[in-house]
Amino acid sequence: MSQERSQSQSPRSPASAAGVPFLSISVTDPVKMGTGVQAYISYRVITKTNLPDFEGQEKIVIRRYSDFEWLHDRLAEKYKGIFIPPLPEKNAVEKFRFSKEFIELRRQALDLFVNRIASHPELKQSGDLKIFLQADEEKMDRERSYETGIFKKPSDFLQMFKDVQSKVSDVVLGKEKPVEESSPEYEKLKNYIFELENHLAEAQKQAFRLVKRHRELGQSLADFGKAIKLLGACEGDSMEKVFSEVGSKSEMLSVKLQREADNLLFNFEEPLKDYVRAVQSIKATMVDRANAFRQHHDLFQQKEYKGINLEKLKFVNPDKFSELEAELTADSEEATKRFEHIVAVMNEELARFQEQKTADIGLAFHEFAKGQAKLAKDIADAWRGVLPKLEACSTS
Repeated sequence: MSQERSQSQSPRSPASAAGVPFLSISVTDPVKMGTGVQAYISYRVITKTNLPDFEGQEKIVIRRYSDFEWLHDRLAEKYKGIFIPPLPEKNAVEKFRFSKEFIELRRQALDLFVNRIASHPELKQSGDLKIFLQADEEKMDRERSYETGIFKKPSDFLQMFKDVQSKVSDVVLGKEKPVEESSPEYEKLKNYIFELENHLAEAQKQAFRLVKRHRELGQSLADFGKAIKLLGACEGDSMEKVFSEVGSKSEMLSVKLQREADNLLFNFEEPLKDYVRAVQSIKATMVDRANAFRQHHDLFQQKEYKGINLEKLKFVNPDKFSELEAELTADSEEATKRFEHIVAVMNEELARFQEQKTADIGLAFHEFAKGQAKLAKDIADAWRGVLPKLEACSTS
């Protein structure tokens, strides 16, 4: 991913003007640790800032992928409605897991992940982010230690609780399926997100094929260059010199094609894949919204349902009636507020997402077109330079 990509990333260097608040984070120096199935990659996370609630102006900590997962999961649990930046996927295939290309792609994606958090108006204030950026390895392990039980993260337990609660509500209210939000605006949002995911995934798939084709053509040109040089040596005289030049041009263009394949991978395919992951993060937020809506709806229905029975209590025990009625009302109002909060936050997040997507995807396509134009010029120049010599050979 090009460093240009990022309005979503914080600056790479401290603000030049004294006193201007800044938070600059870099994920660098991936190192393989351990052996066999216990092996993993560690990263240096360098934070430079002048913000008063950080420990000094520069901090360097060592983090591994699971630490980034911890940060992601904590934020997802605490900031409902916000689109939590996505993490790069894991690669369980041993021969690719520690390849140079995979490690660099993951490093850049982790760098983008943490900088997106640091540039978000709410997420950057998270105490978990400060722990992640500043805690030593021992303290970081303590923060994660509670995850070693049956449930590896709080969301596992809470999700199970939500599932049980939803099933209980279905029984109480006589419903076969949980109710779903169905406003025209929300239906429009859902359709947009699912269509966007499909189109981004298809574009990323075709970008992958472009990278593969460039590499295959590059390898073919390298093989052709060697073969044509050998053919020229067999012919001798003037043919040897011309064929040698054709072979050299082929090998030179092979290198350029391989470089353009790398450029396509990092600056075109990977940004598209990143936005496929980003849409999946939005869908996770939509699940939170759906759960909040169901709880809001179910509690409102329960209040109405139980209210009928409470009427009988009103004359028998007025104090108990008032207490239960107030409790039902409070629970219902709290669920409504939670749902309305998620809706409001999602609306703000969607506007941010669309603005950033336009900038990032526009830059990715600009990089694609620029790289293709340069490659086409290099290919044309290379073959144009050797054409007169080939013509002279064919007419001699």
